[in-house]
Amino acid sequence: MATVFNTPLNINFEDFKSVARALTIVENDLAGSIELLKSLRFTKNVPIIGITGPPGAGKSTLVNSLAGELMSKGNKIAILAIDPTSPFNFGSLLGDRIRMASHFNHPDVFIRSLATRGSLGGLSAKTIEMSDVLRAAGFDYVLIETVGVGQSEIEIAGLADITFVVLVPESGDEIQTIKSGLMEIADAFIINKADREGTDLFANNIKTMVQQKGENIPVFKTIATQSTGITEIVDFIFSGTPIKNKRKEFLLAEKAYKIIQQKRMADVDKTKLQQAITQIMPDPEFNLYSFVEKYYS
Repeated sequence: MATVFNTPLNINFEDFKSVARALTIVENDLAGSIELLKSLRFTKNVPIIGITGPPGAGKSTLVNSLAGELMSKGNKIAILAIDPTSPFNFGSLLGDRIRMASHFNHPDVFIRSLATRGSLGGLSAKTIEMSDVLRAAGFDYVLIETVGVGQSEIEIAGLADITFVVLVPESGDEIQTIKSGLMEIADAFIINKADREGTDLFANNIKTMVQQKGENIPVFKTIATQSTGITEIVDFIFSGTPIKNKRKEFLLAEKAYKIIQQKRMADVDKTKLQQAITQIMPDPEFNLYSFVEKYYS
C-alpha cells in the first residue's frame, strides 16, 4: 500500500499495522487523534459502501463475498464491521472477523470490528472518523456493515455513497416495517438466501413497492454462501448508478454539532455526576432539573 500522507504521529500508512494504529488512536481519542484527523488528505475518490438490514440476513457473509469479488478486480478493500454493544457493560461480540476468516490474512483487505458503544443508529460515533482514515489511506473501497436495527439505520444512508439493504425471503412477514423504514435509505435491495422458498414472491413485492413510489431501485437476489449473484452487485457498484448522496450534508452537520458539543462538555465528569446524583436521590424533594441547574451554574 502506497504512502498517502504523513501525520504528526509519523503514521504513513505503508502497511496495515500503520492503518490499525491510526484507527486505534482515533477510536479511543488517544493523544494526537485530533491532529491525525486534521492531517488527513484525500487524494482520490473512495466510495463508501453501506450494507445494512435486519439480524440474520447474512450481511457478514455477503460482505465477505462482495469483498472477494471486488478484490478479484484488483481493488484494495477496507471493511468496518460494526457489532452490537451491550447497553449495560458496553461489551461487544466483535465476531465479524471470524465470519470473514477467508480474507483475514489477505494482503488486499483490511478488516476492523467496531463496537456501537450504545449508538441507537447502528453507527458508533467514531464510524465517520474511522472511515475517513480508511479513505485517506489509499483503499479503493470502504465497506461498512452495520447493526440491523430498522429505521434508525438512516445514519448509514448519510455516510455511505451506496447503501444496500439486505433482506431474506422470510422478511415478507414484515413488509410494512420495510416499507416505512428501510425503503427510504436503499439504493438497492439484496434478497439474500435466495434459495429459500418464497424468494420470487418477496422480490416481486419489493419491486412493486418501489414502482409505487415512482423510483428505480434495483432488487438483487443472492446466495452469499455460494457467491451467487455477487457479480451483478459489483457491476451495479461499478456502474456509478446511484446519484449524489444528498443525505451526507445532513450527517456531516450532525457530526460537526456533536464535535462542538463534545468539546463544550469536556469538563463534565460523568462518574462524578453519577456520584452526586446517587447522594441526592434519597432526598424526597429531589428534582432532576433543579439539580442540573445548581450543579452547572
